[in-house]
Amino acid sequence: MKAAIVGLAGPELLHAEAERFRAHPPAGVILFARNVQTPAQLAALIADLRRTLPPTALLMVDQEGGRVARLRPPHWRAHPPAGEHGRLYAASRRAGLRAAWLTGALIGTDCRSAGFDVVAAPVLDLTVPGASDVIGDRAFGRDPETVARLARAVADGLLAAGVQPVGKHAPGHGRALVDSHLTLPRVHAADLRPDLLPFGRLAHLPWLMTAHIVYALWDPHQPATLSAAVIQGIIRGRLGFGGVLVSDDLAMGALSGAPAQRAVRALAAGCDLALYCAGDFGPTADLLAAVPPVSAAASVRLAAARALAASRRLALDPAALAAERDRLFA
Repeated sequence: MKAAIVGLAGPELLHAEAERFRAHPPAGVILFARNVQTPAQLAALIADLRRTLPPTALLMVDQEGGRVARLRPPHWRAHPPAGEHGRLYAASRRAGLRAAWLTGALIGTDCRSAGFDVVAAPVLDLTVPGASDVIGDRAFGRDPETVARLARAVADGLLAAGVQPVGKHAPGHGRALVDSHLTLPRVHAADLRPDLLPFGRLAHLPWLMTAHIVYALWDPHQPATLSAAVIQGIIRGRLGFGGVLVSDDLAMGALSGAPAQRAVRALAAGCDLALYCAGDFGPTADLLAAVPPVSAAASVRLAAARALAASRRLALDPAALAAERDRLFA
């Protein structure tokens, strides 16, 4: 399998996409709102993907709750954003932590039932006054310890549902003054210890996702996704993260160059997997042809992530969990 997770064009697996995946099998596929219409349609699409991809290929979805959700009502549950959990935690730590676990478990059961293996959540970034609202209420709050506790609870809930959580966006997106979907943020702060704390507390997570941000303190030239200094020195070294490291979406405006070039650079810097979500046929085909196979080290990490989710899975009653969460937020 190639060291990439890629998107699809629409709600059906096109013949050309299937042929491309057979020629250059990706490590996984990520689905977005353009790929999701109804439970029946999604089930058919996932069945087609499972028939086409290698048995160990992963299906990923961005499902944080709040404004970042690909499975939406009326067919799937709505989930409160991280910021609402932070406000509940400020009123009652016990209620906030329980609600965060319930949201993780509910998101996880929704995604697992739909056929997904990996959920791109929780967000470990901080809310920073004056920063871009690209994070905003996707963060649990301003206090690093609060963020770490609530993110851990969400991740534990996702694992209880049998899906693999992805903490994001390492080593911290909260200070960005501009939206990395549009342009490249540069962070010049001299003390980034608060930003690192949640990632350090959750360095045991099976996955982390990088940030397309230049941190002048560590590498004044390259964004974290493309920086060996940040990936090896900070994420792997200082934080001690040993799990699967996936790039943020390489289609985002923060980066320059062809998608295939971006992917090769991200992998060379130390990412295990390159994530390219656009679903456009030509650039995706070029990227899959250009990237190397999943490395031996990454294969071990991927196997460990699968085993962790399998070992932590519990028998859950989603209706009872949803009713309990409703009471906590009432």
